[in-house]
Amino acid sequence: MITDVVALTISPTGSYRELSDRIHAAGLMAPRADYYAGKIAANLALAAGCWTAFFLVGDSWWQLLVAVALGFSFVQSGFLGHDVGHRQVTSARGSRYVLGLVHMNLLIGAAYGWWVNHHNRHHSDPNNLDRDPDTLRRQVIFDVDELPAKGRTAFRRLVIRFQSVLFFVLLVQEAWRVHAAGFQTARAGALRNARLELSLVVLHAVLVLTAAFTVLSFWLAVAFVVVGQTVFGFYLGAVFAPNHKGMPVYRSSVELDWLHRQVLTSRNIRPGRVTDFFFGGLNYQIEHHLFPSMPRANLRHARPIVREYCAAHGIPYLEVSMMASYRAVARYLGEVSEAARS
Repeated sequence: MITDVVALTISPTGSYRELSDRIHAAGLMAPRADYYAGKIAANLALAAGCWTAFFLVGDSWWQLLVAVALGFSFVQSGFLGHDVGHRQVTSARGSRYVLGLVHMNLLIGAAYGWWVNHHNRHHSDPNNLDRDPDTLRRQVIFDVDELPAKGRTAFRRLVIRFQSVLFFVLLVQEAWRVHAAGFQTARAGALRNARLELSLVVLHAVLVLTAAFTVLSFWLAVAFVVVGQTVFGFYLGAVFAPNHKGMPVYRSSVELDWLHRQVLTSRNIRPGRVTDFFFGGLNYQIEHHLFPSMPRANLRHARPIVREYCAAHGIPYLEVSMMASYRAVARYLGEVSEAARS
């Protein structure tokens, strides 16, 4: 548990206010309308290109390559929906909601309202085993004391037993879970504008399925949809998994201020042009969690400021390569699984 880690890593001198003042003084919280105008245009061009290729290729098994590209484009649209939800693109509520509906509901079939609520709760309590929905909804366990709650069926115990591998295998179902989440939230009465949001989600599904089953033969259409959704789900999970999984977890009884709560539970992926694009800027996870409304393009400029501040105040700041992050996740899950078995 993080309780032991906290005793060693809480800085007596570091403060979020001081770090925030430095970030604001550097002008890194200012909106980047020009950047996002270009990103939105490029993303729409990518989506249009995928569907143009779909209709040009026609009834051919080469469509599976188009499905891979389409799955990739879904996640890129999700990145923009994510940034919109964090007020990185615009602070105007109406514009923000329209952009969210377009990029989430219409382009990828996920309810924007569900996503904002879900993700904001995650940001408030990352890796909190009592409150973080990104740990609560997982079939794997992140601490032995989760076993009684999560290991109630034979299938769940099987997952936990081999979770160092099955965690990554189960990422392929992320797309389907994202599609269903809006309906589940609406059924619980927790989705505002449910009729509008779910209508757009259904419209997305109807358009994709109609295109697939009209242009393609039956089994090719099935394969096209399955491949596209599998790539979408796995890519989405692969982007979010290394950011917090394998980092310290804690219960609500442990009190952490915002600075330590975000830095101690987050892991950065070493940046680069390809990495930044592949992760949609979320490889700067520490900076993003400290300053969620900071435009994606500014995160790389905030990184040296945050690193220097953490080093000066003895706060652990973890940054590793992409492959090292996945190995760390698998190793951590394996250790928890072994401890649960014993």
